[in-house]
Amino acid sequence: MAAAMIILVMGVSGAGKTTIGQQLSETLHWQFQDADRFHSAANIEKMRRGIPLSDIDRLPWLLAMQQAIAGWLQTQTNTVLACSALKAEYRQRLCQSSQVKQVYLKGSFALIQQRLQQRQEHYMPADLLQSQFDTLEEPEDAFQIDIDQSPTAIVAQIRQALNV
Repeated sequence: MAAAMIILVMGVSGAGKTTIGQQLSETLHWQFQDADRFHSAANIEKMRRGIPLSDIDRLPWLLAMQQAIAGWLQTQTNTVLACSALKAEYRQRLCQSSQVKQVYLKGSFALIQQRLQQRQEHYMPADLLQSQFDTLEEPEDAFQIDIDQSPTAIVAQIRQALNV
């Protein structure tokens, strides 16, 4: 049996992590997980009020995801995880196994801002986008894909690049 794979779909809020992650997991018949579900109620409330999270706020969130990834690998559960993972140190925590592959959804500030302004029912306000770009450390070891194309095209390119 082949080893399990975790695909970490990362980028700033509004880049399309959930949309792409869900479509990718559906085409692969894999589990989909959104990193937002690992946040504490206090963190979600902070973001809802427009307060950027600190590294201290994020630590329990990262540890919970790190533990989940270890569990998925142990149980051979192929998973697509949508997670901002903006800093290199966050990705190092989440990608400790060669079975974790990174996909970076890259887009311009203007495009992502437009998407956030159109989004409904999400706790992340559009005015926190600048703090996301300020925090972002672009990955050098991830498959990068331009988000200025259809989700179907993005998913196809990810599958081709990762051979899944």
